[in-house]
Amino acid sequence: MKRIFMMLIMGLSALALVACSQNDTDANTISAGELTEREDAILSTISDKSFVFDFNIDSEYKEIAVWIEKYESGNLVDDRLGHMTTQVEQSGSIIFTLLENGSENNNIFNIGVGTNESVTSINGSDTNLNDLENMASVWGNIPEKGALDNGKVVLANIGYSLDENGIRSLTTDFYEDTAGHMNELEEYDVTYLLKAEFIK
Repeated sequence: MKRIFMMLIMGLSALALVACSQNDTDANTISAGELTEREDAILSTISDKSFVFDFNIDSEYKEIAVWIEKYESGNLVDDRLGHMTTQVEQSGSIIFTLLENGSENNNIFNIGVGTNESVTSINGSDTNLNDLENMASVWGNIPEKGALDNGKVVLANIGYSLDENGIRSLTTDFYEDTAGHMNELEEYDVTYLLKAEFIK
């Protein structure tokens, strides 16, 4: 599975590089990647939830850090569930996939960063889950192109809840002002936030 994931990252990275190189006015931005039907089908085959983001940066940025934070009922319980730092170049992609294993109450995740011909990835799992197979889930990602001048960026979220009345997605305001909308996480029993920081 790791081999398939690595091949997928390389393929998606090549497409992202072509797209990013065509528009220099998008410097120092990150946005949700637009996938072909085939790419979407591949990700759906190997994961339950997946996200792809394309970034375009200038030469002052040297590294990127990507990690997952885990919250329970709005309280941070793990600030580095998965963490990686790698060198970056002018454009590339971030890929995040999650495979749910409800029968064993764990989630398996993969994070990859691809730039030019370089791919760095990490995988891991969260085994500290209870009643996963009975939880409803929602997920979302940044609604539009975001600037990288604000430090850390929340790219995506996955929320789980046992509430019988259902759950709703995080608001757009959460991505624009995360610190001011952290109370939204209180609605979920478990929340994962995928975050990134571009480092000069």
